[in-house]
Amino acid sequence: MRKSSPGAARDPRRRPGRIRRIGLPYLLLLPALLLELLVHLVPMVIGVVMSFKELTQFYIRDWSTAPWAGFDNYSVSVDFDAPVGKALLHSFLVTIAFTLLSVGLCWLIGTAAAVFMQDAFRGRGLLRALFLVPYALPVYAAVITWVFMFQHDNGLVNHVLHDQLGLTDEPSFWLIGDNSFVALLVVSVWKGWPFAFLIVMAGLQNIPRELYEAAALDGAGMLQQIRRITLPSLRPVNQVLVLVLFLWTFNDFNTPYVMFGKTAPEAADLISVHIYQASFVTWNFGTGAAMSVLLLLFLLLVTGVYLALTSRGRRTAS
Repeated sequence: MRKSSPGAARDPRRRPGRIRRIGLPYLLLLPALLLELLVHLVPMVIGVVMSFKELTQFYIRDWSTAPWAGFDNYSVSVDFDAPVGKALLHSFLVTIAFTLLSVGLCWLIGTAAAVFMQDAFRGRGLLRALFLVPYALPVYAAVITWVFMFQHDNGLVNHVLHDQLGLTDEPSFWLIGDNSFVALLVVSVWKGWPFAFLIVMAGLQNIPRELYEAAALDGAGMLQQIRRITLPSLRPVNQVLVLVLFLWTFNDFNTPYVMFGKTAPEAADLISVHIYQASFVTWNFGTGAAMSVLLLLFLLLVTGVYLALTSRGRRTAS
């Protein structure tokens, strides 16, 4: 009697069922993928095409009929001796300084608050909820409140610094001039540090308490425990947190636009508002699109280098 092979003994009807099980997750992801293409990738491709066109207000009704400009828009944007390129470079440097300070302060304050909240004490839940209020508030409502507080004549900030504490000789203009950078930084940190606090606090839950108890028995103080236990254990969390904060802060448009409107002061001229001005104020959409593509390439480069360095650091540590 001929023996049947194991492959022949299988039920051929099982293979379609297995294919269906494997293909079901991809089928469920298909609507999200189509929406992602519709919402993000398609406008991105259109923006890249627009950057190669001489698109001004004369072609706004039908941008596809605008003449091709080649790389002229990019040449104008990176010509740092000309007014357009010089203004873009200044905005880029201001954005770099603003992003580094904001991300650093958000991480520092959020980490300190999360470490402080690690041990249980009476009222900890209420204090955690209060810390998250800036993150939960709508951006427009929160920033408008700060705009009123930064007013020159009757603002709360000048009332405290000048009238109550006497730290300034006269009330300061916080929404114009060089002080606008400080005002923008304060609002950004106030709005962003609760997110860092939330993420770090979640990461701290995965650190065993036995490590701290053993370190305390060995005579390690609080600072040594933070340096030797907390920060190394939080390294994977901090790597993602810093990258997300950097991308969010560098691309932040709502905060400076609500604070200063269409024309931000030179000291607080972030690149997101600068590109908006180059596109919708001067009606030169081709140049604005070229600036956006350059910004995208820069962020992709920074993200790639950051991920490569952090991945190498993880392999070295392991």
